[in-house]
Amino acid sequence: MSLPHPPPPGAWKRLRKNPVAMVAMAVLAFVIFLAIFGPLIFHTNPHATSKAQFQPPSAKYLFGTDNNGRDSFGRVLEGARISLLVGFCGAMINLIIGTIYGLISGYAGGRVDGLMMRFIEILYAIPRLILLIIFTAVFDKHFKTWLTAHGFLELVGYSKIIILIVTLGAIEWLTMARIVRGQVLVLKNLQFVAAARALGQSHARILFRHLLPNLAGIVIVYLTLTIPAVILDESFLSFLGLGINAPQASWGSLLSDGAQVINPVKSYWWLLVFPAIVMSATLLALNFLGDALRDALDPKARR
Repeated sequence: MSLPHPPPPGAWKRLRKNPVAMVAMAVLAFVIFLAIFGPLIFHTNPHATSKAQFQPPSAKYLFGTDNNGRDSFGRVLEGARISLLVGFCGAMINLIIGTIYGLISGYAGGRVDGLMMRFIEILYAIPRLILLIIFTAVFDKHFKTWLTAHGFLELVGYSKIIILIVTLGAIEWLTMARIVRGQVLVLKNLQFVAAARALGQSHARILFRHLLPNLAGIVIVYLTLTIPAVILDESFLSFLGLGINAPQASWGSLLSDGAQVINPVKSYWWLLVFPAIVMSATLLALNFLGDALRDALDPKARR
């Protein structure tokens, strides 16, 4: 049984012809490569302190040093690893929860759909920042105790990162669910769904075999746009001191540290400028790539 709206032919070809998309992909690939392999190539240690405090950028210290003499370049690379990890993993959780919820809501319709949408509206009414603060404050201590009791000692230092990933992913799925639900409401009335029902196929097979493939384009596009939203949320929490704790670093915590040493008397500008540039370039690249994917997967929308 053929799908009513197969992926448009030549999507990758159209994407390659978009110079903005190619630049965005190159920037993302470069940042991810440095985040993974940069410490091995440049032999940086983000936690090694020295007497070279507040050294400006130089050949030895590309991004200068902080108040503890730590290499800011290595700190920015560590911040990239943590922020990108939180962003990608949180977006994947958002993808799974939001897609399944939207599929079920739109396919069920009627009273079930109404109740599920009212639940989403209730969650929308609750400020996300309050939920994030409550989850990180309440569960961090208990999660560390659980990890210690079950022998996962190597993960105790990463407990807040894990909680942030799960919490951000569990909060960001609301818009994804509404988008998927709206598409399913249209698709479920088409002939290919009626034919699948007539053949006696199960509801689960209709959802995941016939409806879900038709949503791949819009889901991928929104996933690309969700990653920067998750990164911004994590960075905002870390900037406020509610996210990643020292000595670990994320882009948000580095921006917070840099903002504290900017004053009219003596300004150590490199501690704020370089993390801001790297973070801004990454977020812009993700947003431009999302727009380019939308144009490539749905050329009619661009026209």
